[in-house]
Amino acid sequence: MTIGSAGEHTWRHRLWQHLCTAYGGPFTLVGPRETLHDPGTDAPTSYAYADPDFPRAHLAGWGEGWQHMVPLIGDAVRSCRADVLLVSLGLIDLGFYTNAEQTAENVRAFVAGAREADPRVRIAVLPVLPNIRVDADPPFAEQVTRFNELLAKTTADLDEPGSSLLLVPPPPSYDFRTDTYDGTHPNETGEHKIAAAFAEAMWQHWALGGPYGA
Repeated sequence: MTIGSAGEHTWRHRLWQHLCTAYGGPFTLVGPRETLHDPGTDAPTSYAYADPDFPRAHLAGWGEGWQHMVPLIGDAVRSCRADVLLVSLGLIDLGFYTNAEQTAENVRAFVAGAREADPRVRIAVLPVLPNIRVDADPPFAEQVTRFNELLAKTTADLDEPGSSLLLVPPPPSYDFRTDTYDGTHPNETGEHKIAAAFAEAMWQHWALGGPYGA
């Protein structure tokens, strides 16, 4: 949902566009990766962004979740000098790797790794959004609901004055039937809604950027 596929803008691009308009200070997107997922090779080898003229750096991976990011986040924060982390993870963990409680433990490990690299890093975390499997698989839906509850508790427990940990309210109108192209991955409207969720949270809580515009 964050790395995007060949031919897409990605919500990262939508957020960058917004910040270019709304933010008065210098900023850039950072991360050790730049590529998109290539459906033809099923690998992160594509640079075919719909609009390649933006800072494409990121840490996202197709099929990667909290457990995959835990061993990577410390080095990424140090090497890329990230001040703010925007995190949308969890669906793949719950779908294939870990239950809600295990996934929440990986959230704690992720935060610890990021703060070890930079004790003042700020982290904004989006809950798992509904997707087609949530709609069709009640036990999976229960795990998503449980994880989102644990995520809210975890962010509240770990929030610190010097290193803010923010739970981003999910986009209120987000609907996988209309905001994704396959029941999971965001289309243009979905990209804007995810970008808006992060943008509004950063503006309201950290005074970064401004209200999200079209």
